[in-house]
Parts: sequence; C-alpha cells; structure tokens
Amino acid sequence: MRLIKLLVDEANKQNVVDVLETENIDFVVTKNATEREDTVLVEFPLPTQAVGYVIDELRDAGVDDREYTVIASAETAKTRNYHELEERFVAGVEEDDAVAREEIRAKALDMHRSKLTYYSMTMFSAIVAASGLLLDSPAVVVGAMVIAPQVGSALIAGVGISLNDRRMIRIGFAQQFFGFGAAILGAFALGLLLQSGQIVTSVLDVSTVSQISKRISPGLLSLLVGLCAGAAGAFGLATALPVSLVGVMIAAALIPAAAAVGIGLAWGLPSVYLGAGVLLVANAVAVNVSAFLVLWYLGYRPDSWTENTREVNNGDSAETDDRPQYLGAVVALLLLGGIFVGAGGLLVGQIGFDNDVNTAVEQVLEDDQYDELELTSMQTEVGMARHFGQTPEVTVVVLRPADESYPNLAETLRERIRQETGRDVAVSVEFREGQQAGQSSQSVRGPRPVPA
Repeated sequence: MRLIKLLVDEANKQNVVDVLETENIDFVVTKNATEREDTVLVEFPLPTQAVGYVIDELRDAGVDDREYTVIASAETAKTRNYHELEERFVAGVEEDDAVAREEIRAKALDMHRSKLTYYSMTMFSAIVAASGLLLDSPAVVVGAMVIAPQVGSALIAGVGISLNDRRMIRIGFAQQFFGFGAAILGAFALGLLLQSGQIVTSVLDVSTVSQISKRISPGLLSLLVGLCAGAAGAFGLATALPVSLVGVMIAAALIPAAAAVGIGLAWGLPSVYLGAGVLLVANAVAVNVSAFLVLWYLGYRPDSWTENTREVNNGDSAETDDRPQYLGAVVALLLLGGIFVGAGGLLVGQIGFDNDVNTAVEQVLEDDQYDELELTSMQTEVGMARHFGQTPEVTVVVLRPADESYPNLAETLRERIRQETGRDVAVSVEFREGQQAGQSSQSVRGPRPVPA
C-alpha cells in the first residue's frame, strides 16, 4: 500500500480532482501547503499495484508531477472506497503487480551500498567461495552467496538501461566491474597465502577439484543460471515480491566464477582462469540482459518517451525523440553480448575438451600395467578443427624405464579419450627413457571423418 502526496498549482487542481473522482479514489486537499499561495497538496492512498496506472492518468490529464511527488509506504487505510480499489487492482480485472517507474528507480537505488561496504563484502564472499571451491564443499560455496552484494549493482544497471538513466547505468556497471576485480583479487590473494604457508601444495592440480572443474567448463545450463537469476531479480524488483532471496541466486551465478578465476591465476593455470573468466563474463552479460528484457516486457520505458507521447497526444510540439538512438544502443549491446557469448562458447568448448582429454589420459596411466610410466607433458591440438569435422590430435609424452615396451598404449589412450569426449582423436605417444638419450614414439589415428 502506498500514500501519494502530490503538490499541484491551482490551475491543475481541478484536473487532479477530476481524475481521482473518475477512478473513485478518496483524497484530501490541503491549501497553502507551501509558501506559494497558488499551490495545494493532494494526498490519497492507493494499492501498490495501482500507483503506476494512476500516476500515468494524472500525467495524461496535464499534471506536472516533477515539482513535488512523494510515494510513501503505508500500513493500512480506511476510506470510503479503498476496498473497491483493492478488489479492482489487487484481485480484480486490472490485477497487476507492477510498480510505478518512480518506485522501481527508488527500490533499485535503495540497494546501492557505499564503496567500502560493497567491495569489502564482495571480497569476503569471494574468499569464502574460494575456500569452498578448494575444499570441494558446496555448502561453503552457497554460504558465500548469502553475504555477496551483487544483486544491487546488477539491478541498478538493469533499471538504468530500461529507463535510460545514465547515472544508474554508470553506478551499476562500475560496481560490477570493480566488484569482479575485488573478488578475483581476494581469491588470488588467498591462493598465494595458502601456497606460501604450505597449507595447500602449489603442485595441486586444482582443475581436478569437482567444484572448480564445474566452473571452468561451462555450458548452456551454466548460462541459464545467469539468465534466470537476472530475470527473477527484475521480476522481484518490479513487483511486490521480495528481492533478497533472488540476490543469492545472482551471486551464485557470479561469485564462484570470479573466485575460480583468482584460484587459476594463483596456481598459474590458463585453463582454469580462462574458462572461469568466460563463465564470469557470460553470466554477467546474461544477468544484465535478462534483467533489462524483463523490465522492458513489463512496460518500463525512458521517461522522455512517455512525455513526448503525451505532448503529441495533447497537440503540443514534442521535444526531439531519442528512441532511435536508444534502441540502436540497446540492439548494439545485445549484439555485442551475443558475439562475446558465442566466442566465449568456442573457447569454453576447447577448454572443456582439453579437460576431458586430460582426465582420460590420467585414468589410463593409473592402471597397474602403466605404474612405471610418468606423464611428462600433453598437448591437445584442436583449434577450430573439431568445429569443422576434422580429427583433433593429442600428443602425450611419457617417461618409461629403459628397454620397456608399451605397444598398445596409444590405442588404449585413443579409446579412452573417445569414451570420455565422444569424439575420435589421433593419438601420438612419445617415450623418453630415463636418463638415456634415446626416444621412440608410436601413434594411432582415428578413422578419417566422412564429409557430410
């Protein structure tokens, strides 16, 4: 429920009264509410769902609400016709949960935090998330989401784009950009601290930790988390629903990925920080774009659009319409986001394939018959080959005892990689014999793909 306080001049008083009486809204008028004797203060209670509709009706009647308009929360109202308004707007034919543009702007800005609070809480949440990733503990990772403040910056940016509020756009994107930097820095510092204190060995392959491997090989399901998180946040903000729980979901799409980037940097593993970086940026784009699209669908537009439309309908000369420029910027943003996500998808596919190959090779060399072999290096030459039907090539270099022979190793590796990745590969194994200079190799190629 909302209490509207509107200051109007005497010339527009009758227009306000006519609208309120037509809509059967109870109101009071206070004269001489300010030092200006030609103004009056009009107050009336409304269900939250009716605020946007009534404000638009007043504007269409020629009322200028930019001088003094207050939309305040109220507990209850007992007036002659308020019950009818509840039946009409809350559970009737005009049922609509959407709130007014002024209110959604205020709700979004209420989630803005000071720099010290925002970046400190972001860094704390990233450190907790990094700890949960290294511990392979989903519970700790989820706990980090509760203290993350990312919901505010994401929704401020979404509202700013939909209303063309440059100040909100600047605040939202600046906090997101520097917030991700703080999160990565916090996780990176934790990784270095753990290694220097010998708490976690620096030779640990963190990419094999389950909670981290899930962040470095993202797919469509990972992207859906960001899309649904941004959409749910926008719905919560634009309606009477609470946003607090949605904030955990938005943080879940962003903070673990940022923590994984920091861990990858601390361990110097490009496959980790590149894969997690793609997930982080892709989810950030998804959250912002989906929040904007939901707000757009719910009817939130720049204020200048409604003002220009109102002036044209009243026969007045409209100011320059900025719709073409605004729509052009939005389309450009969506295209850039799509291009980045597509390019990131190719990189993520490469990283995911590499990880699957690594897993397959390690599984084979763990067999008892290969106990005396030591993996020296491995290279997967994929590039764009796998996207054009060509056979990827995998080169494995192992150290073996002198005079030992492993004639079936290449074929065994090829079969295990095929099972793990679902693709045929050409496997080349290079043997290096202890301290001797001798070197031998064997290779097995998969069947040449048949052109479609």
